Amino acid sequence: MAGKASGKPTKKQGPTRGTGGKVRRSLEGKGATPPAHMRHWYKDKARAERIEREGSGRPGQPGRAPSRTRKEDAPEVIGGRNPVVEALRAGVPANALYVAQRIENDDRVREAIKIAADHGIALLEVSRDKLDRLTEGGVHQGIGLQIPPYEYAHPEQLVDYARDAAEVPLIVALDGVTDPRNLGAIARSATAFGAHGLLVPSRRSAGVTAGAWKTSAGTLANLPVARAANLTQTLQAYREDGLFVIGLDGTATLDVADVELATEPLVLVVGSEGKGLSRLVRESCDQVVRIPMNAAAESLNAGVAAGIALYEVARHRRR
Repeated sequence: MAGKASGKPTKKQGPTRGTGGKVRRSLEGKGATPPAHMRHWYKDKARAERIEREGSGRPGQPGRAPSRTRKEDAPEVIGGRNPVVEALRAGVPANALYVAQRIENDDRVREAIKIAADHGIALLEVSRDKLDRLTEGGVHQGIGLQIPPYEYAHPEQLVDYARDAAEVPLIVALDGVTDPRNLGAIARSATAFGAHGLLVPSRRSAGVTAGAWKTSAGTLANLPVARAANLTQTLQAYREDGLFVIGLDGTATLDVADVELATEPLVLVVGSEGKGLSRLVRESCDQVVRIPMNAAAESLNAGVAAGIALYEVARHRRR
C-alpha cells in the first residue's frame, strides 16, 4: 500500500505529565556531612560512646578524661634511663623492669637489664603506649622500673637508728612540702650531710612516690622516712626525748650559720616555699632560723633551702 513507510503502525503520542519537581529536588544538596559519631554506619561509634560515658559518667554529655585516683598502696613506676639505673644500683626494691619494644640499647639499658636479671627482678617487654600509661605520661625513654608501695618507719625509729650507730641524731621534718620532687631532693641532701631520716605528716604532704624516688637518685633506699599522724605532737615528743627542734623560716632574725644548737641532737624543720612554717609548728620550735639572701629573691626552693641548712649543721658538727 502506498504511503506506508514500514510494516509497524505508528502510535499517536498524547500529552505527557511532569515530574512534579522531583528532578529539580534531586539536584539540590543534602546539607553538611554529619560528624562521624552521628553516622549509624560509623565503625567506631560504639567505642566513641563508651569513651564518652567513661568521661562524663552519663551518656549523651561531652566527657572529659576520666579522673583516676591512684591508690596509696598501689605500686608505681620510675621512668627514665638514669633514674632506673640509679635506683637499681642503690638496691631500691623493685617488682619488674619494663623495656619498650625495639628500644635502642645503650650502656644504661644493658646495665639495668643485667642488674635486674642478677637480682631476680622480672623483665617485661611492653609497647611504648603501655609504658606511657604505666609512667602516667612521664618521660621514660623506653624503660621503667616498678616499685612496691613504700613502707614508712615509725617516728621513734629515726632516733633509734642514730643511737644504734652511736651518732648524734639529726632528723629532717617537712611541714607543708607537697611536691614529691622536693622530698626527693631533700632526701638526697639529708643523705649527703649525715641525717638519720625524714619525717613527713600523714596528710597534706608529699610522700615517697615514683617522683620522689626519681629525684632522690636512689638515696631513699638508704634513708628511712617516717610518717607522723600529727607533726606538732611528734615534734613535742622529740623534745621530750632530748632533741632540739629548729625551724627554717625566711622571717626569722637568726642566721642558720650562727646556730649553736647544731651540734646537739636535732630536728630541722623545713617549711613550704610559699607559706613557710605553720603557726603551731613554729611555736613547737626551740629556735627559728633563716638563710640570709638578697632582697631580690623572696624565698628559696624547699629542697635548696634544706641543702644549705644541712650543710651548715654538718659544718658545725665537723668543728
